[in-house]
Amino acid sequence: MAKPLHTMDAPKTIRARKGSKISTFVIVGLILVGVLITAGSCFAGYMRYTSIMEKMYNDKAYEIAYSAMNDIDAELLDEWYTELRAAKTDEEVAAVSEQIQADPEYQRELAVLTNLRDNMGCNYVYIADQKDETGAVTATFLYMMDAENPNDAYPPFVPGDKGKMNESFLSDSEYIYETGGRPDNYFYSHSAFGYNTSAIAAIQNDEGKVVAVLGVEIAMSNLARARTQYILSTVIISLLITAIMVLIYSSLVKRKLLEPITAIIKETNSFVENGAEASAQLAAVSTDNELEDLAMAIFSMEKNIKGYIENLTQVTKEKERIGAELGIAAHIQSSMLPCIFPAFPERDEFDIFATMNPAKEVGGDFYDFFMVDDTHLAIVMADVSGKGVPAALFMVIGKTLIKDHSQPGQDLGTTFSKVNEMLCQANSEGLFITAFEGVLDLTTGDMDFVNAGHEMPFVFSNETGFKPYKIRAGFVLAGMEGMRYRGGSIHLNPGDKFFQYTDGVTEATNADNKLYGMERLERILNVTANYRPNEILPLVKEDIDKFVGEAPQFDDITMLCLEFKKRMEV
Repeated sequence: MAKPLHTMDAPKTIRARKGSKISTFVIVGLILVGVLITAGSCFAGYMRYTSIMEKMYNDKAYEIAYSAMNDIDAELLDEWYTELRAAKTDEEVAAVSEQIQADPEYQRELAVLTNLRDNMGCNYVYIADQKDETGAVTATFLYMMDAENPNDAYPPFVPGDKGKMNESFLSDSEYIYETGGRPDNYFYSHSAFGYNTSAIAAIQNDEGKVVAVLGVEIAMSNLARARTQYILSTVIISLLITAIMVLIYSSLVKRKLLEPITAIIKETNSFVENGAEASAQLAAVSTDNELEDLAMAIFSMEKNIKGYIENLTQVTKEKERIGAELGIAAHIQSSMLPCIFPAFPERDEFDIFATMNPAKEVGGDFYDFFMVDDTHLAIVMADVSGKGVPAALFMVIGKTLIKDHSQPGQDLGTTFSKVNEMLCQANSEGLFITAFEGVLDLTTGDMDFVNAGHEMPFVFSNETGFKPYKIRAGFVLAGMEGMRYRGGSIHLNPGDKFFQYTDGVTEATNADNKLYGMERLERILNVTANYRPNEILPLVKEDIDKFVGEAPQFDDITMLCLEFKKRMEV
């Protein structure tokens, strides 16, 4: 037993299609909807019809089973089962079985079951017990009697025969033996005996003890045939309705959708072929829906598009002119920065290298290095707030002022104080500059410096490697008049290196909005510490690019590296 379980490049014209994809799409969509509705209807009807009919058949089986209870002697059945279980060998069981079958009372009750099967349209009527020697309910039937079915080739069961039931029904059998009542589940079987529903009714003695069960099985072949006929009729009716809907709706689609679209396509082609000259053909489109609004919108667009084309031509020319001028400005800016290396090929006391990668065509970062006199080398690193042309122009002013006011023997704090006053006077855009300047005495290795809000540099020595050199950051240049700047000093030994940069290095951002940072910069500097300056900077830039990946560059990236090789002899 088992439980039931399009893009288009102007000025190409739009070519009319031989077949309408919209009508095909609508028809296919309607067919799919019809198929889905049919399938849903069939499934829902199948489940509901099956549920009702299975209950009806099962209820009928129980009615038959209960009607036979009055003719069953439960006390006698209990005695017969006691005799069967007392037999130990197959021979003894066979002998007890023959004795029971010879009993006139057994023949009477078997005749009742046979008569019930013949008159009530049952497939099988039998009495069996599911208890073992210990009294536990099992999935094994121990048959007592079975009404013969002449329509199958199987002999009826006799007392002592055994058979198996589906163990998934075991809990229902336990319920029957414990309560004597009818379980909530229906018993069904798909087996060699056919598709049947079963009633399993408890046979109780006078004391209310369940001594056996009476099984009645009714064939449900008529149910299967009725379900098949229902599904076929549902499918045929649904397909007919779908076909009618497709015909009606495709006609509406052609009249209300395809013909207006065809008119719009023809007018669009005419507009392209006639040099952007609008006509009044679209005004004839009348659909009382959004397509009419679309036709009017295209007609209005055509009347204005010619003027847009003329304006676009002028804007394109202006953009090309500005792009060419920005290219010239970028070339001029790069030529203003020291860009010939080695910078001082005749000097063997130091080696210097610098790079600047602007975020736009022109940038606001700048670096500079120059000889203040024969024994002093000045380096400058600065970053102008903002981007583009205004920052680039302010950069030129700042670079020029710093270089012009860097005089031999002059305190760098005084230099920045003077430069700040001049920049404040010429700062109509409200820009400011972070700047660092250092002047290295080539005879001693002492470097005087001044810092106006700029990044702290990295200093390399053989003992410590590259380490950030913490210096006091003063106020930015051009930020406020009357500022006074104080300088500082650092000593470099032969072999030491000095690395300065702008915040575009440490604030380079990847796609996850993470910053490159001081720690990564320190790590790559120490990896390349033994390289020359012109080798260190490209490797640092390569590491930054690897970190940033495909993320855009938002700030200028400027770096300078100075190596103090030996003291100058005087």
